[in-house]
Amino acid sequence: MADPTPADPSATATPAPTHKIGVSRPDLPVTDLPSPEEVFGVRRLGPRELFKYALGPSLIALGISIGSGEWLLGPQAVGQFGFEGVGWIIVVSAVLQTLYNIESSRYVMATGEAPVVGWGRVPPGWFLWVPLSVFVVIFSFIVGGWAASAGQGLYALVHGEVPPEGAEEPRIWAIALLVVVFLITAGARRISRALELANWLMIGTILVGLLLLCLFVVPFGLWWEGIKGFVTPAAPPEGITATQLGGLAGFTALASGLNWYVMGHYRDKGYGMGYRTGFISGLRGERSTLLSSGVTFPDDAKNKALWRRWYRLLLTDMWGIFFAGAMLGMLLPTILMARAVELSGTRPTQADMPTFVAGALDAEYGRWLFYAALLLGVLILFTTQLGIFEAMVRVTTDAAHATSPRLRRLLEGDPRRFYYPFMLVLLVIIGIILHFALPISLVQWSANMSNLGALIYPFMLMYLNSRLPRPARPRPWHYVILVLNFLFFGFFFVNFIADFVGDPLVTF
Repeated sequence: MADPTPADPSATATPAPTHKIGVSRPDLPVTDLPSPEEVFGVRRLGPRELFKYALGPSLIALGISIGSGEWLLGPQAVGQFGFEGVGWIIVVSAVLQTLYNIESSRYVMATGEAPVVGWGRVPPGWFLWVPLSVFVVIFSFIVGGWAASAGQGLYALVHGEVPPEGAEEPRIWAIALLVVVFLITAGARRISRALELANWLMIGTILVGLLLLCLFVVPFGLWWEGIKGFVTPAAPPEGITATQLGGLAGFTALASGLNWYVMGHYRDKGYGMGYRTGFISGLRGERSTLLSSGVTFPDDAKNKALWRRWYRLLLTDMWGIFFAGAMLGMLLPTILMARAVELSGTRPTQADMPTFVAGALDAEYGRWLFYAALLLGVLILFTTQLGIFEAMVRVTTDAAHATSPRLRRLLEGDPRRFYYPFMLVLLVIIGIILHFALPISLVQWSANMSNLGALIYPFMLMYLNSRLPRPARPRPWHYVILVLNFLFFGFFFVNFIADFVGDPLVTF
């Protein structure tokens, strides 16, 4: 007679495979990588589909890049000290930051976790690294120098004149532009996609406009001097301060050691395992399930081949869009600034930097170039405002959603319920802070605080990426690149702190 008691399925079932990375966070479930065609909904990923669907997350980073470093700090340094000894620092910074971005995005693609969540896997655990990382990002960028500079440019565009020192209206315009950022994200179906499309439009307009403007007003000799300055190593010019040089290094390309704060867009785009973990949808979009922890893939031939395809897409996005755009975005404004210095016979100051080029072109060529330069400046600074403001909200949302089960229950699994209220709170705080200092000094503070990240996060990336599935692990030279990021940007931060509290370690 058969035994009537049914067998316990758990007694014989094989447990689902998992992959352990670090401490204090759940092990990662293991499942296959999706194909790019599956993620982007195409039969074949050719050149047309590549640009239409696959490329784009680096545009959000580039939009931030072209504003604070390329339009403000780089031109200011060149305007005051020339190209020699400044240009090569720009190139070294851009190369190191692009490679650092790739390593940060490697982790995102392999696990579907935003970097701020991944830091919680590094010993001693999330209770230290996650809140500390949120604090560092917000502390670095909440001063709002990019917003204040955009407000100055918009004031000049509306009134046809440079704002008087201490004027309140530019700050009102800066706050109004923060509201525009809120409206863009609120009106989106998928926030990352809305940011990509906005940056495609604005960055295309910016680069074409700058190129035409430079071709019209900049003589060939200055073009050559700028290009030569980029590729000729030389000692920093006499008189440049540690704060200026550290700001230039920190905000060339993006934000040196803090670049990871933008790389979570690869998750929302669906790169690699990001397709399995979800994204933050806009208010107009359908609610998307965002996992509180990541997923990874097995070490087999099929997934190894898929990983190589995703990694090639990442390299194309980073080198073809981010690096190329950052270099062009730095060359054009710096040679334009050098021409403005020639025309005006004066050098830019912290107070007039956001409108200096427009004023010089106005005196030489007339009002139409004054307004053209101002419009480009406002667009450039707004792309930075858009990316930084949204990223601060995104990093905090990802961190809170991933580490607090109680918050997830309160949000009923919908991170938008935290994202949008927090964005409004941050808007009010930034609106208050930007009243307390000149825009350029605020941007230099942010840039040097970004260099602080280079003392911490390269080593955390080494820890995490060395524990990824074997096909996704870095090669030895990638670790060397991360150490170089630590040495290069870390030096500028230490010198900045020494200069801030007393005498710099190195003077130029």
